[in-house]
Amino acid sequence: MSHTGADPTHSFAEKFEDAVAVPPIERSVSISNRFHQILTACEAVADAVTVFIAVIAGYGIYHFLHLGKGLHYSTHKIGLIAIGMAVIYVILLDRDGAYRPGNSLLRIRETERTLRVSLQSFLLILPLTYFTGHVFSRWVFIIALFFVPVLQVAEKQVLFAFVRRLRARGIGVHRVLIYGAGSSGQRVFSALVRSPKLGLIPVALVDDNPQLEGEEVFESAYRREHSIRVMSRRVSKELLDELECDFLMVAIPSLPPKKFEEAVMVARAAHARLAFVPRQAVRPDYWTEYADIDGILLCMVGQPSRDWLYEYAKRLFDILAALTLTVVLAPLWLTLLTLVKIDSPGPILFRQKRVGRKGVLFDIVKIRTMHVDASRYDYSPKKSQDPRITRIGRFLRRTSLDELPQLINVLRGEMSLVGPRPEMPFIVQQYTAQERQRLQVAPGITGLWQLSADRAYLIHENIHYDIYYIRNRSFFMDFAILLHTVVFAMRGV
Repeated sequence: MSHTGADPTHSFAEKFEDAVAVPPIERSVSISNRFHQILTACEAVADAVTVFIAVIAGYGIYHFLHLGKGLHYSTHKIGLIAIGMAVIYVILLDRDGAYRPGNSLLRIRETERTLRVSLQSFLLILPLTYFTGHVFSRWVFIIALFFVPVLQVAEKQVLFAFVRRLRARGIGVHRVLIYGAGSSGQRVFSALVRSPKLGLIPVALVDDNPQLEGEEVFESAYRREHSIRVMSRRVSKELLDELECDFLMVAIPSLPPKKFEEAVMVARAAHARLAFVPRQAVRPDYWTEYADIDGILLCMVGQPSRDWLYEYAKRLFDILAALTLTVVLAPLWLTLLTLVKIDSPGPILFRQKRVGRKGVLFDIVKIRTMHVDASRYDYSPKKSQDPRITRIGRFLRRTSLDELPQLINVLRGEMSLVGPRPEMPFIVQQYTAQERQRLQVAPGITGLWQLSADRAYLIHENIHYDIYYIRNRSFFMDFAILLHTVVFAMRGV
């Protein structure tokens, strides 16, 4: 049974091989599968080598810094520990689905999995070393516990770039025509682009609506690098042949049966494989859970259950982290507040009513970035050249440093370090049932939407970021988002 509330496009991308085939081009499919198996084996070996290096590096730093008792271990013993750690790590990754072909939204789940599996591996290896008589310095494990996630993330980035380059050269790829340019089609396009291991390259996005002709669709990513334009064409064998596509994806869950049957016949005539996004006839504010029972896909509908342990741990971490950051960044606070005071007349801090968890209003605190005569309640500027923004305000918004005072909101319990951004009351009043899901959790200083290129647009126009977080959140995911924030979020509008 899949994880409750799993991202539909993520699951779809991971399980594309289970889609309806009509009929497959056997040789091409066989080559593609063999290529994927080779990639998976190489990735597993790379993961094992990375962990091995991390443990050896931990032992080297342990001696270099003269930590603990400075014990010396034989090359044979340190090698066995490193190999054991690497094997356990790869097995746990495999059980957790790390070697499936699909990647998650902004690749957050991959970082979250790396952090979680690293900790699990060390918790398993510690008792094993004790019971087998190979007692090892805990300092070495602590240092290696830091190095494993860092090296793993770097290794995954290199592997991702390498696979993407192979696919760009046409190695082991299927050319895909996506039928449907609505929200499902856009999410399928994004899922395929960010999952090069799938080998499914979207070359066209077709829709029956002539008004969508020429509209540009971007992937959900940190930067808007990959896009595709919508074609208002009828799906036909001639179109598939013209575009040299051997894979048809129907991304319209509400497609009438007659039109769906036509798409199946078109795929048959073109000797192309066909996959489709299944129809969902449930309200968007319900949680769905999927189960494959003897080839029958069942969808169970329910409500999310609260994880009290996670929420208490998250709150404790918020308090400790907010207090630490407030003290450590005190000199930066003082410098920024002084610059704002010198740059333009008016108060240093800006307060505004925002809607928090369960619709409760609170006063959000930010460093003022706009002139005092700017409307207090209006849509945020989309461009840094907006005349409402002050000179120092452009720098603050680009680096997100204007958000620092929200650590006060975190300490008050009105916000969290990670969560959906809180919106103004007049925007929340226009929310749909789906958008109101954002109010189920505490708003945050950073989150998936804030990390993406879509942060330049209105939040409720890109609701899938927040819905994805709410349905998959965990302590390790929060930590992964914070790490990605350090790397990617020092930029903005």
